[in-house]
Order: sequence, then C-alpha cells, then structure tokens
Amino acid sequence: MKRNFSTIPFQIRVEKPWGWELILPPFSSPVTGKILHLNSGHRFSLQYHDKKEETLTLVSGQAQLILENETGQFTTIEMESQKGYLIKPLQKHRAKGITDCDILEVSTPEVGNTYRLEDDYNRSIETEEARAKLRE
Repeated sequence: MKRNFSTIPFQIRVEKPWGWELILPPFSSPVTGKILHLNSGHRFSLQYHDKKEETLTLVSGQAQLILENETGQFTTIEMESQKGYLIKPLQKHRAKGITDCDILEVSTPEVGNTYRLEDDYNRSIETEEARAKLRE
C-alpha cells in the first residue's frame, strides 16, 4: 500500500529587516515551526495576530519579550532559555535582541492577519494574501 509520506527535508529562509527566519514545515502542514534569528539591538514589530497562536522559545543568545498582560499593560521579560512563552490571538507582543539570538516559534498555521502597531522598518499589516505569495 502506497502512503503519502515524505523523506525530503524542507526549509525556506526569509530575509527580514531584523534578521531572518527559517520556515521548517511545508506550507501544507497543519502546524508551523520557525527559527527566528534576531540581530542584536533589533526588534520585531509591536504586533498581534487575529487568528494565530504561537509559542516562542529562546534557543541561543539573549532577548527580551514585551507582552500584553491580562489587564492590557505591557510587561518586559528577559526570556529564559529553553522555556516556552505562549502568545494568544489578539495579545500584543514583540521581542528584542539583547545579543544576536535565535528564537524557536511553534504555532498554529499562518492564517489571518498580523497587525503591526509599531514597526521600526515602516512595514504595514501582513495579510494571508501576502504570505501566499511567498509560497509561489
């Protein structure tokens, strides 16, 4: 019986103004996994996702995570290595590299929009349609 298994490795590198990301599973996967390389002194946008839930884990280097808490205030946390930080849909967040660092992101599929409230690189909302162009 033929099965729909694959032994072919997958990876797409996407250059970002703050560093780069490696997308690890194929786009057809029901989960997403990324390695986010954040350069020292750089930071992601202050953002939230309308549908996506993610967990960020510091793998190497030092980083801060700025998270909206249950009262709507922001908390700055120095990320602890190899610990997961869960980010729910609509929760505002950003990370900043204290040193060059690598952060593992595991999440639900890349669905919905990423709303950038502040962005050091003047980028706007990232839509599902824009991400679909990456797959072409």
